[in-house]
Amino acid sequence: MRTDRRNCLHDHAGQRRVQRRPVHRRQNYPAGKTPHRAASVSDVPKSHPRYESLRLREAIVAGVKRGVTSEHGLIAHGRGEAYDYLLGEKTHDFALAAIDAAAQLLTSASHPVISVNGNVAALVAADLVRLSEALGAPLEVNIFHASKQREQAIRSCLQKHGAGEVLMPSTDAELDFIDSNRKYVHPEGIYKADAIFVPLEDGDRCQALRQMGKAVVTVDLNPMSRTSRAASITIVDNVVRALPLLLESLRGLAADNGRHSAEFDNLAHLAAAEREIRSQGS
Repeated sequence: MRTDRRNCLHDHAGQRRVQRRPVHRRQNYPAGKTPHRAASVSDVPKSHPRYESLRLREAIVAGVKRGVTSEHGLIAHGRGEAYDYLLGEKTHDFALAAIDAAAQLLTSASHPVISVNGNVAALVAADLVRLSEALGAPLEVNIFHASKQREQAIRSCLQKHGAGEVLMPSTDAELDFIDSNRKYVHPEGIYKADAIFVPLEDGDRCQALRQMGKAVVTVDLNPMSRTSRAASITIVDNVVRALPLLLESLRGLAADNGRHSAEFDNLAHLAAAEREIRSQGS
């Protein structure tokens, strides 16, 4: 039956005068001798309008290869990149106001903690270490997709960039109001914290932390996400731009002896971000 069908196909090809071409099998080339390779950001000139975006993509891909970032993190990054595109890939006034408010909240906290997942470690590990030093706040690894190996890879990544002790999740302490892997936290870290900086957070844990009475500062490019709406302060900006600005704001606070501004209205700032996104299509 298969032979007949193959003959029919050959006859049909002949009637249509289709030229049969030999199939060339892929050759194994010696190292460094491959005629073609995938393009990397090093092949893209810095003048390219998408250079920075491509650089960040490559950083996330490198994070996956090092075991720091989950493959699911690629999808999350792509979603954020789309919102950043709509925001013009720049930091707006509403984000600057949120950054200043975040600096004040974190410095006034009695026990601030910085929560780190794979995407954040791949993108801004050095800035996280600087933030930890500026606040005197511990870094704590916390990921959604359970993996001891990846937790260790994130800790190693942070330590490579100068971190000292990095807290790890423990079954000795669990958050209330959540059932995912992210409920496991360090008893002297997130569990004990009164304020937590959680860039690129997932909504269910942000809601759980708020229900437990903890202040949450997050960085999220989607002003309509559960995380953005549940957080105490949401910085609607790309984390690679927001972290250096947050460090700058902390230095300014120190110079001004901890100045205080008016109370921050998170929902009003989210509305401003949403208007900016919607205006791009009008």
